[in-house]
Amino acid sequence: MSVDVLTCDTPTFDALLQSATARLQWAGSPTARIDAEALLSHATGHDRTWLYTWGDRRCPVWEQARFDALIAARAQGQPVAYLTGEREFWGLRLATSPQTLIPRPDTETLVEAVLARAQTSEGRLLDLGSGTGAIALAFASEKTAWQVVGADIRAEAVALAARNAHSLGIANAAFVVSDWFSAFAPPAPATTFDIIVSNPPYIAADDPHLDVGDVRFEPRSALVADAAGMADLLHLVNAASAYLSAGGWLALEHGYQQAACVREALVQAGYQSVESVQDVGGHERVTLGHL
Repeated sequence: MSVDVLTCDTPTFDALLQSATARLQWAGSPTARIDAEALLSHATGHDRTWLYTWGDRRCPVWEQARFDALIAARAQGQPVAYLTGEREFWGLRLATSPQTLIPRPDTETLVEAVLARAQTSEGRLLDLGSGTGAIALAFASEKTAWQVVGADIRAEAVALAARNAHSLGIANAAFVVSDWFSAFAPPAPATTFDIIVSNPPYIAADDPHLDVGDVRFEPRSALVADAAGMADLLHLVNAASAYLSAGGWLALEHGYQQAACVREALVQAGYQSVESVQDVGGHERVTLGHL
């Protein structure tokens, strides 16, 4: 092996992880070690098990250079999911893009809630504001006899979700460009769904969290809504009934302080069995009801 590629002076994988973790901790990352491991795995093509097992081996210089560039970007705040181009959700490895929100564990609460209410062997689910397709694909992977449609206003997001479906081999999910329900309204044929789900924008424009962490780099259009973050949630509550079958469910993700308002809106709109579901952190994250 060429001495200019790998020498006794080339750092080991363990040493690279140690120095990168310290750099990210100094930059303020609360998940510095996890971030460093994910980025080193991406830069080298070795999974974390390999890195733990062979950490005393020395890293080739081109892989070290790639890793150093990723760590520098992460230290500036760039999300790991955008740097690696992927994120795991519901056990599915999804391609990501700065054009879409990064799938988060809290949203798995929404998937769990609708799976618990999908009691029939077959049915139709609509995911509005689908982004990477995370919710639609997670549901479709569990309910393979259901027809799942994901809709997003951004053509780039629809294309990304379709690629994720293809790469995962999920054949019962399709994605369309739509401004909420616009693709399903007249003059298109009338379409109803057994379940409608959405993780819509629900953050107020003046929320200070928009300037912190990964959110700084995500598309504002997918995060921020008018009326103190409630505008899109209320629109979906009021519009969804026209597209739900009899007894159909509407399930919405929202901010942890918005649950009471969403419950009230659903009750006023005539929904039954309205309740909120807590995420893993104990926050009311999802509210749902049926016609």
